[in-house]
Amino acid sequence: MAENTSTKKNKSENIYEKSSAQTVVRSAVVVSSVSIVANVVLSIIKLLAGIFGKSRALISDSVHSLSDVFGSIIVIIGIKFAKQEADDEHPYGHDKLECMASLLLADILIITGAMIIYEGITTIFERDKISTPTSLALIVALVSIVIKEVLFWYTYIVAKKISSDALRAEAWHHRSDAISSVGSLVGIAFAMHGYPIMDTIMSIGIGLVIFKVAFDIGKEAVDKLIDKALDPDTVEKMKQVVQDVDGVIHIDIIRTRLFGTRAYVDVEISVNPELKLKESHLIAENVHNAIEYNFPKVKHCTVHVNPDGYMHELTP
Repeated sequence: MAENTSTKKNKSENIYEKSSAQTVVRSAVVVSSVSIVANVVLSIIKLLAGIFGKSRALISDSVHSLSDVFGSIIVIIGIKFAKQEADDEHPYGHDKLECMASLLLADILIITGAMIIYEGITTIFERDKISTPTSLALIVALVSIVIKEVLFWYTYIVAKKISSDALRAEAWHHRSDAISSVGSLVGIAFAMHGYPIMDTIMSIGIGLVIFKVAFDIGKEAVDKLIDKALDPDTVEKMKQVVQDVDGVIHIDIIRTRLFGTRAYVDVEISVNPELKLKESHLIAENVHNAIEYNFPKVKHCTVHVNPDGYMHELTP
């Protein structure tokens, strides 16, 4: 395995990682705080507009916005704990805690979606509960679409910048809320033109959209928790980078695995068997540095050197 021999280099890398982690936490707290305030205000406005504007879809939409508030709180907590420094009990860090936050967010979305769908279905079978929405509900739904779309892009851009899965999940939560508001708008418009049942049907549609978003967020989080490999295109690019290092005859094995928002890489390379140990180590060091330099997402690259022509044998 290739290891950095310079204590000064290790110290500067630790300082950089600590500073980077603090920046991520600060950015996540700012974005999530904005989301919390916006969603509290939106959920109250939509709830009141849904009640006085007689729109079940808008009431369902207000519940969705309220779930965003809990989601933002989970994101802040998840990222804060995930960016803690490695310790003796957790030598590989705490990055996977961010995935756990995403999973919890997905669970909240599933419960929210189930409640909305249940309420919508029971209302359809109790026609006396169906009423015609007013223009107030229509205006609030339109305003909600604009605000939630702005929140989506704001959160998504910051999530991409700091490479945060939990914050990215929160961004898509905003987008699902915007889609919910579009559903509310359509349902309200149809209901106002003589099809009152459409408002209830669209509330069920909102629940299904929430389910879909929850599934996507949950699947991505699970993939990272079970050490899924990086995508094939990235692995191929890594192979090319390794192959271009002087002294590498060929790649014997390359394995990758996601670790929260980061990744680990294990590489076995073949080199000239006549080389001295120091020369072989230098080649391994160059491979290690090339991978971590060209792929910032990689947390650590481990390199094992084989003499060319060596065949792995099973030891009893």
